Amino acid sequence: MNKLPIVSERLLFRPYNDNDFDFIMSLLSDPEVVRFIGNGKTRDKAEGIDFLNWIYRTYELGEDLGLLALVNKENDTLIGHAGLVPQTIEGNQEIEIGYWISHKHWGKGYATESAKALLEYGNKYLDKQRFISLIQPDNLASQKVAKKIGMGLDREIVLGGKDVHVYSTV
Repeated sequence: MNKLPIVSERLLFRPYNDNDFDFIMSLLSDPEVVRFIGNGKTRDKAEGIDFLNWIYRTYELGEDLGLLALVNKENDTLIGHAGLVPQTIEGNQEIEIGYWISHKHWGKGYATESAKALLEYGNKYLDKQRFISLIQPDNLASQKVAKKIGMGLDREIVLGGKDVHVYSTV
């Protein structure tokens, strides 16, 4: 899928496949993980299938785009997903650096590590300087990640009926 693999010190990034469905459902069915994602509600199996199909559709938009499974290099376990996700914000095409980490892996720096790797990859191989992250106002952990990789609050919008802060690199 990617021209060059996206990797970081502890993580491999790889495309999702149908065998990852149970892992995706473990994320989508965890109220803490989805608390600040979309409408904040857990999803059932049918919604999980829709979500995986949405991921597959993003792969068709560009070989470097879409959410990728994050694999811990040390023990080959899935710990979350992250990726460069196409978004249309107020009529403008943007690339979001998105990241979700499984609840049991919170607090270990994986979100920051994955976001930093995606930013570096996007700068170098996509030749883009502007990236965004869409973060709900109460999601302080994700705001910290955005700030750690050099993003600042760009503006506040309403997206899907929710207040969302748009953080950006420029």
